[in-house]
Amino acid sequence: MKWSLFALVFFSVSLSAIAQITLKTGMSSTPITQVMKFGSPFEIAKQIAINPWVIGGLVMYFLGALVWLFVLARVEVSMAYPFVGIGFILTMILGKFLMGDDITFFRLIGTLFVTAGVILIARS
Repeated sequence: MKWSLFALVFFSVSLSAIAQITLKTGMSSTPITQVMKFGSPFEIAKQIAINPWVIGGLVMYFLGALVWLFVLARVEVSMAYPFVGIGFILTMILGKFLMGDDITFFRLIGTLFVTAGVILIARS
């Protein structure tokens, strides 16, 4: 895989990982957590739809998907898709440093197994 194509893959996966954190931020915001407790389904949907963090996260997912389409046009899906596993690593790291998530031993080991799989497939 060419370096420029790998950069597109990494950019797409990074956008998805950042989108996860952004969506989590939005869904953890006070207006949404309050309405989730006591609101009707319509009120819940409304708060989610107008939350800037949720909107931003969805936009990042959309942009990541557009970049991913460029990748799929140039690489076999069986070669490209394993790189999505990089998203597990990025999301775990971002979750730790931006959200205060715990990284347990088993979570770390599982993520390292995913990383090893990505490396093995990339070398094939």
